Amino acid sequence: MTQIFQTPHDLKARVGDVLGHSDWLAIEQSRIDLFAEATGDHQWIHVDPIKAAEGPFGACIAHGYLTLSLVNLFLPQIIDVQGISMGVNVGCGKIRFPNVVKVGSRVRGVGELVAVEEIKGAIQSIVRVTVEIEGEDRPACVVDTISRYFPEQ
Repeated sequence: MTQIFQTPHDLKARVGDVLGHSDWLAIEQSRIDLFAEATGDHQWIHVDPIKAAEGPFGACIAHGYLTLSLVNLFLPQIIDVQGISMGVNVGCGKIRFPNVVKVGSRVRGVGELVAVEEIKGAIQSIVRVTVEIEGEDRPACVVDTISRYFPEQ
């Protein structure tokens, strides 16, 4: 369930809280292939199912940056900040890829509100998103996302 904040200032009271999780998303070979086309990364571990089956992971795996990019899909399912004129993605802090995502796996994002501060008339938040892999102990990705919310005037 999406955590709804009526204003960006309401974020301050929830620092340290786990906000919830997104829906599960199946990682199909077609998504991996599209990402390979978009980025030019056609390494066999991503796009050659026959060779990858004999490789170190036993199947094709998603690109790390594909997994990271899915955070943009997961965040709106985790957090909705209202009462703003706009919100902007400022970037990311620490990013780690502790595990691979094999084709056919399901992943989801879990968000934790790590920090909130006022910067230049806006409220900036850091939400740590952990991309979990269904049935795995180690996550696929952990990233500190940085967003800036500009309150309505």
